[in-house]
Amino acid sequence: MSTPSMPRPADVRSYLVALDGSDAAYAALGAACDVAKRTKAPVNVLYVIEVPRSVALDAAVERDVERGEEILGHAERIAAEHGVTVQADLVQARQAAHAVVDEAVDRGIDAIVLGVEYHRPLGQFTLGRLPLHVLEHAPMQVWLIRYPARDRQR
Repeated sequence: MSTPSMPRPADVRSYLVALDGSDAAYAALGAACDVAKRTKAPVNVLYVIEVPRSVALDAAVERDVERGEEILGHAERIAAEHGVTVQADLVQARQAAHAVVDEAVDRGIDAIVLGVEYHRPLGQFTLGRLPLHVLEHAPMQVWLIRYPARDRQR
């Protein structure tokens, strides 16, 4: 019986890095850029503004848009430091997790990359809603890159 071959990073032709402004997300972007640079794969970065149901989905919330633009600008600088140009997009959605998967599917992305910070509230590790949803629903590779909490880094 033959074993099916597992996809390798070299098989990934495009990446989508979801950003939330955290150190873990930016570090995951750097890791994705390093891999993508070797294979000349495009890197897309995405910031999702979650819009409450009480507000029209297309209503621009200036403060949130400014924050998103700041985060995407920082991501572009990080990518440039790694020798990669990224496609940066800001979208508004009811739930960020759904938007990340939908955007990845619509763009034909091969791998979603998420930076996850290490948190242990009440002594138990939790992933959070977005990574759990992406792991459960994304039909492509999902790379979780976990970083220790800031006070544990040396």
